[in-house]
Amino acid sequence: MDARFRRFLALLVAFALLATMAIGCAGTDDTTDDTDTGDGAAEVDFSVAMITDVGGLGDKSFNDGVYAGLENARDDLGVEIRAVESNEIADYEPNIDQVASAGYNMIFTVGFLMTDTTIKKAPEYEDVYFVGIDQFIEEPADNTVGVLFKEHEGAYLAGVVAGLATLDPDLDDRINDDNVIGFVGGMDIPPVEKFQAGFIAGARSVNPDVQVISLYTGDFDDPAKGKEMALSAIDQGADIVFAAAGLSGAGGVPAAQERGALFIGVDQDQYLTIPGSGDVMLTSSMKLLDVAAYDLIKSAVDGAFPGGSIVEFGLAEGGVALAPFHDFEDKISQEILDAIAKAEQDILSGAITVPASRAEL
Repeated sequence: MDARFRRFLALLVAFALLATMAIGCAGTDDTTDDTDTGDGAAEVDFSVAMITDVGGLGDKSFNDGVYAGLENARDDLGVEIRAVESNEIADYEPNIDQVASAGYNMIFTVGFLMTDTTIKKAPEYEDVYFVGIDQFIEEPADNTVGVLFKEHEGAYLAGVVAGLATLDPDLDDRINDDNVIGFVGGMDIPPVEKFQAGFIAGARSVNPDVQVISLYTGDFDDPAKGKEMALSAIDQGADIVFAAAGLSGAGGVPAAQERGALFIGVDQDQYLTIPGSGDVMLTSSMKLLDVAAYDLIKSAVDGAFPGGSIVEFGLAEGGVALAPFHDFEDKISQEILDAIAKAEQDILSGAITVPASRAEL
């Protein structure tokens, strides 16, 4: 009996070990994509995936801004989140298929370039909520929301800052006498054109004679190209450069540091996202992507997802704003502060209609 009992115990222990190993292996993801349920709020039965544009996570700009909204929803609402990175446009469709097939309830497709893919794929997964960031969809499916920003309104405020700052030698000894500022865009697509048009209009509103040098990198993921374009603008006399080019635009920071100019960031408060940038980072024209992403996730969790519509975030909706001046806070003149306040008031009242394209300038 003792020998049989010992054999029974040995088999029982072995079975328990195998069961423990099986549980530990369950749910392992063999991809490098981030899956997280957070440590804060109680977990809810809702999962959100994000398909990045080609700049990927770590762009310190557009993709990171949207992902911050997912992280906030994870922490506050308890949803599960995941980010899948696209290295090229050909990755968009298989990345969507991957997370939709995995049972995710909501998918963010990030960037104007993903518009056609969102329109094509959303009807294939009718039970999944789709959110197209920076995507105008003429007739969104019932499970789809297109999200647009009034980038031109935030950029107008940045232009007001740059247009007056380039005339103010007391602000910084890197301000020259040329009355030239620069704009560096990524790809020449509508959201970036809106940044350009708003920036130029804002600068001209306070400084009609200012020259704005506009250059495009043609991509969003090449900081070396962004640095090259920023250097070109600075070499042509620009003492302030505004870059709306994702990760490419971040290359403007070392360009400004090397050539002696100031920089205006984009999408996020890039003083906080680009380490060591404080000596040149005047401010940033922010698109509050995190706010938009969080709000739409919460609407879906609450059963109030606005499917079949376009949602737009501008100054009035709290969707765009100027970042703080940080290291330049004590150097910004009252004239600039007053001009910003007036521009904000005029935009909100409708006294100013900010151009959204070069044709409207």
